[in-house]
Amino acid sequence: MVHDRDRGHHGYEYSTSNYNRAFIISVALNTSFVVIEAVYGILANSLALLADAGHNLSDVLGLLFAWGATLLARRRPTSRRTYGLRRSSILAALLNASFLLVVSGGIGWEAILRFRNPAPVAGGTVIFVAAVGIVINTVSALMFLAGSKSDLNIKGAFLHLIADAAVSVGVVLAGIAIVATGWLWFDPAIGLIVTAVILITTWQLLQESLNFILDAVPAGIEPLAVRTYLSERPDVSGVHDLHIWAMSTTETALTAHLVMPAGHPGDAFLVQVSRELHDHFGIEHVTLQVEVGDPNYPCALAPDNLV
Repeated sequence: MVHDRDRGHHGYEYSTSNYNRAFIISVALNTSFVVIEAVYGILANSLALLADAGHNLSDVLGLLFAWGATLLARRRPTSRRTYGLRRSSILAALLNASFLLVVSGGIGWEAILRFRNPAPVAGGTVIFVAAVGIVINTVSALMFLAGSKSDLNIKGAFLHLIADAAVSVGVVLAGIAIVATGWLWFDPAIGLIVTAVILITTWQLLQESLNFILDAVPAGIEPLAVRTYLSERPDVSGVHDLHIWAMSTTETALTAHLVMPAGHPGDAFLVQVSRELHDHFGIEHVTLQVEVGDPNYPCALAPDNLV
């Protein structure tokens, strides 16, 4: 059996780039803006502005969850938690998705109530405050753009900020429409549109998070291709008990039994397979068990439907 853990993140060292600075700046900017936006939302009597403030508050909470998860994921393993706290980043992504769904539901419900009882809105104030929100959230989101492509936890933070920038755009449009036409129903209408946008962007994050929690094969890795690769290695006559799952939002693990009648192939073979699994499939943590296939001592895990 071999374990390969030295693929650019020695031992259990967390491999994601350090986003501390981005988190600090984003949390500070969004916290300040929540207070300002909530005050002006009340003064302007704008549901769209208050909805944006509420969503910004969820951004702050989401960013704090994501930030905490990146810090926890760096904790070294113990005899009790043998993988450390890597999976905390998956929990943070799931919590972020849940927060977004709850907030969007609240915005949508309040918008429906506003349709029945429209109220005067100070359009000019709404436009100015929401425009500031677009700048703040766009700048914050750009700091997480690179990491969002490879880390589900960072992607959750990125989607929070992008969704709130979209909310702010909607609020600006509502303010312009109200100033130009005097039609108060634009305010709740934009609230509903923004709710739909948030739901659509959040759904994928929720699905990916649940898949990670349930140890599904990460998106982008084709299990059959991995099995084929292992089966085609020299002297390998069979592969069973193959498992591929996410250890965190950035690291993928694999375990498999290789049937090799000629016997153990040596460490060089195992290191090469581990390296190629990393290079071709992005699998960092590899554990392989070599068996000779002796019929007198069959592997109890040979059928693939056993775990």
